[in-house]
Amino acid sequence: MATVELFLLVSLSLLIISTTSRTIHSSHPSSAPHGHVLNGLDATDFTYVCNPEWFTSLGLDMKAFRFCEKSQPFDARAKDLVDSMTLAEKVAQLGNKAYGVPRLGLPKYEWWSEALHGVSNVGPGTRFDNTSVPAATSFPTVILTAASFNTFLWKSIGNAVSTEARAMYNLGLAGLTFWSPNINVVRDPRWGRITETPGEDPYVVGLYAVNYVRGLQDVEGHEDADDLNSRPLKVAACCKHYAAYDVDNWQGVDRYHFDARVTEQDMAETFLRPFEMCVREGDVSSVMCSYNRVNGIPTCADPKLLSETIRGEWDLHGYIVSDCDSIEVIHHGHKWLDDTEEDAVAQVLRAGLDLDCGIYYTNFTLPAIEQGKAREADVDKALKNLYVVLMRLGFFDGNPAYVSLGKDDVCTKDSIDLAAESARQGIVLLENVNNTLPLSNARYKKLAVVGPHANATTVMIGNYAGVPCRYVSPLDGFSAYATVDYHMGCADVACKNDTFIHHAVQASKRADATIILVGLDLSIEAESLDRTDLLLPGYQTQLITQISNVAVGPIILVILSAGCVDISFAKNNPKISTIMWAGYPGQEGGRAIADVVFGQHNPSGRLPITWYTADYVDKLPMTSMQLRPVDEFGYPGRTYKFFNGSTVYPFGYGLSYTQFNYTLKSTQRSLVTKLVPGQHCHDLTHKSDVYVPPCPAVLVDDLKCNEVISLEVEVKNVGPRDGAHVVMVYFIPTSDYVGLPSKQLVGFERVFVAKGGTKTVKFVLDACKSFSVVTDSAYVVLPYGRHTIMVGDGDGAISFPFDLSFHY
Repeated sequence: MATVELFLLVSLSLLIISTTSRTIHSSHPSSAPHGHVLNGLDATDFTYVCNPEWFTSLGLDMKAFRFCEKSQPFDARAKDLVDSMTLAEKVAQLGNKAYGVPRLGLPKYEWWSEALHGVSNVGPGTRFDNTSVPAATSFPTVILTAASFNTFLWKSIGNAVSTEARAMYNLGLAGLTFWSPNINVVRDPRWGRITETPGEDPYVVGLYAVNYVRGLQDVEGHEDADDLNSRPLKVAACCKHYAAYDVDNWQGVDRYHFDARVTEQDMAETFLRPFEMCVREGDVSSVMCSYNRVNGIPTCADPKLLSETIRGEWDLHGYIVSDCDSIEVIHHGHKWLDDTEEDAVAQVLRAGLDLDCGIYYTNFTLPAIEQGKAREADVDKALKNLYVVLMRLGFFDGNPAYVSLGKDDVCTKDSIDLAAESARQGIVLLENVNNTLPLSNARYKKLAVVGPHANATTVMIGNYAGVPCRYVSPLDGFSAYATVDYHMGCADVACKNDTFIHHAVQASKRADATIILVGLDLSIEAESLDRTDLLLPGYQTQLITQISNVAVGPIILVILSAGCVDISFAKNNPKISTIMWAGYPGQEGGRAIADVVFGQHNPSGRLPITWYTADYVDKLPMTSMQLRPVDEFGYPGRTYKFFNGSTVYPFGYGLSYTQFNYTLKSTQRSLVTKLVPGQHCHDLTHKSDVYVPPCPAVLVDDLKCNEVISLEVEVKNVGPRDGAHVVMVYFIPTSDYVGLPSKQLVGFERVFVAKGGTKTVKFVLDACKSFSVVTDSAYVVLPYGRHTIMVGDGDGAISFPFDLSFHY
C-alpha cells in the first residue's frame, strides 16, 4: 500500500501539469485517509477525515479546526474550511484530482469515478485488485435496462451498485462521487452512445434518472429531509451530459467542435426535461456539462444553462462539473472568443462551473485572478458547493450505516441474480411466428448456436464497465438447456469475409433448432464513434440468409446492439420463426437469453427507441437538431413523437408468450381549469379550417397545477402463460393545432398477471405535467380542446376523448 503523499504548496509551479494530452493520467489517489498505511497506523481505521487519530497521525490537534465541529451545519463548516485556505491552496482543490491541504488535515481526493451500470474502473478514482475486490457486478447496459420500463428495478440496480461502491470505498478502492447516469435523449439512431442512455422519450429518460439516482444516493430514512443541503448521501450521483449532447464523431464532425443549433422549443420540451427531473425529483448532487456548444455558446461557459437554470431555477443541491477537459476543449477546440487559458477559466467560473475534470482550473485560475479576470469569491463559492457534498457523504464525519460493508458485499449472489433478472426483463421479443417460442428442452435437445455473438463475453458489458464478477455467454446459457453445436459464422462483428459461414450453415442442418446471435459492438457504436448506416455489418446478413435457406428446425435470431438495426429482410423471411433484441445484456446475458428462449422467463421488454428503416439516414444529417418534420424538404422528424415515416418496429413495441386485454374500469373524461381574473391566454398555431377557441392555451406557470385525473385499467391475461406486462398511457393532443407531438407518453406501469387472472392498474396524471405542450416560443402551456388518451399500442390499444377547458 502507498503512504499518504503530503503535498506541499510551495508555489503554483508545483501544480502545473502538462496540457499536451487530452487524456488525464493519474495514479490512484490517497484520497480520503482510507485503505492505506498512514505514518505507521492501519489506515482501515480512517475512513473519514474528522477522526482525532487521523489528525494525531499528522501531528495536528483536530479541536483546532472548526470545520470538524459536528454540531455546526454543513454550510458553516464548509465555509470555515475554505476560509482557512490560502488562494493557492484553494485552487489546488478545483480539479478532479484535489490535492488536499496537509496543514489543515485535509487529504487528497479523486472526484472521478463512474457507475453507469455497475462500479466501473473508468476514471482514476476506482480500481480493482486481486486480493480484496477483483470485480464488481456488471448489470446490463442502460438501454436494455430501460426496456424493462420498471422504475422499481431501476432504483434497485442503483441501490445494489451503491452498496458495492461503498464497500470498495471502505477498502480504499473507490471514491464516493460517481459521474453517472448518462441521461441524454436519443435523438438520432446513429449516435454511438445509445448504449449508455434510457432511450428517446424525455419522460422515460427523466424517470430513469430519478430512480437510478435515488438508488445510488438515498440513505434509508432520509429520503425527504427538510434541508436538502444536509440530507445524507450513500454515494453522490451525477446526471450528464448537459445539454443537447448527442453527436460524438460523425463524418468528420466531432463533439469537441460541434455547435448544436437547437430551438428553445426543443430545448424545453426534449433536451432539458430529463435534467430538470433529475435535479428537482431525483435531488441529484451533481450535473455535468458537455463538450458541445449550444447555439454558439459552450455549455460549460453558459451562465443561463448553469447558474441561472440548474442552480437557480431548478435549485441544485450539489455541484456542477465539466466533462473531462471541457475547458481545454473550449480553448483549443471551439476557440471560443479567441480566449486565452485564463479567459476560458474565468468564463466558466463566472458561469457557475464548480469543478473541472481536468487541469485548467488547477493551472490557470490563480493567474486569471491575478490578471483581474476572475474573482476569488467565485472560487470560494465553488469549493463550498463541493465540500457540502463531501460532508453529506460522510467523507468528513463517517457514515455508520455503511461502515461494515466490505469485500463480502461485492459480487453477492443477490446482485448477480439481479443482473440476470434485469437482462431478462429488458429483452424484447420482436417476432414469434406460430408461437415458436418458448422452446421445450424435451423436444429441442440439439441446438446450433452460431454467429459472432454466440460466445459473447466482453461485448455483453458494453462501455463504462468495470471487471465483471463472471461472464455467462450465450454458449454457456444454452448449454445448460441442450447439447450445443457452436460455430462463430463470422470471425468478428465486422464479418468482412464469408470464410466461417459454411460451418455454421452445416450445423443448422443437423440441429433441432438454430440460434443465430448477431449485431453490433463497440467497434461499431461507441463513445467518439457514431454510425453511418443502420444495417448489420459485413456478411452478417448473408450468414442469416444462408442458414434460413437450409435449417431444418426453427430459427431464433437474437440481435445484440444498442441502436436500431434494419432487419426487415429477416422480419419478412417466413423461415425465420423468432426475432428478439437483447441489447448488451451484462455479465449474465447468456443466462438471460437462454432463459427467455426456453420459457423460464416470459419476455415483457418494450423498445425504448424507434427502429427506423435504413433509408432514414439518407433523409437528414445527424447534425440537424430539429425534432419536428419539415415536409417541403422531405425531413421526416425524429423520435416517435414527431417521426412521420414507416418503421421496422415502433417505440414501445414488444411481444409476450401470452396475450393481454384491457378494459377501462373508470375514467375522467374532462378537466375544467379555473383561471384567475386577469390571467392571459396564449395562442397556438392552428390549422386554417378549424374553430379557434377564445382561449387556446394558458401558461402552466400561471396555474396552481394541483389538478389531477385518474383512470383505472383492468389488465387481463387471456393467454396460456403467466407474464408481466407494461401498460403505457399516451396523451394525444388535438389535431387542430400545428406542431404538437403526434402522441406523448404520460404514464406506464409494469404488472405481473397470472394466466386467466386480472390486475387493475391505476394512473393518476398531473394535468400540468401530462397534458402540457411547448409552443414554438418555448412557453409550456395547457392546450384547450378535445384531446385523446390512449392506453396501450397497436391493435390492442383502447382510447377515449378527453376535454380540456378553462373558465374564470
